[in-house]
Amino acid sequence: MEQVFAPWRIEWIRRDEKNADVEDCVFCEFPEQHDDRENLLVARSEHAFVMLNNYPYNPGHVMVIPRAHTGDYGELEDEQLLDHARLKQRTFDALEDALEPDGFNAGLNLGDGAGGSIDDHLHTHVVPRWEGDTNFMPVISDTAVIVEALEDTYDNLHEAFAAQDGAVVSDADSAVVFE
Repeated sequence: MEQVFAPWRIEWIRRDEKNADVEDCVFCEFPEQHDDRENLLVARSEHAFVMLNNYPYNPGHVMVIPRAHTGDYGELEDEQLLDHARLKQRTFDALEDALEPDGFNAGLNLGDGAGGSIDDHLHTHVVPRWEGDTNFMPVISDTAVIVEALEDTYDNLHEAFAAQDGAVVSDADSAVVFE
């Protein structure tokens, strides 16, 4: 088995200023601020929301996040689980329409040892993948190459979510809402 050594990620995990402007949990506070574009929230449902990852592995790297503050997947109620799952389906569809990837990696980092930097509020990472998207830059030269600005990804995903059945769009700076 080949391994990829990524020591640059430890700087993110151990940083002193972890969302200095947030008092408690970034995943609890950002949806309440209603500054969706700035906070990178692109879609919302009753029990979950979709947020672009601020430090993406690839363009379109998002997190589908239940609104319930828990790090324990088993604590989510049936209604929350179903809403989270349905929003993940919509997320795959929006990413397909907006970015046309060849595939996806999707998963949760659960628990302290799983490698996530926010472990007390569970979230599902969805990372679009393209054949050949891993090359010498991240593997050997310690450099991540992100080929699209977060703002452009936000616009493309916002448009793709907005085109889905049941989408409610108030403006380009607010997350698309699914009721």
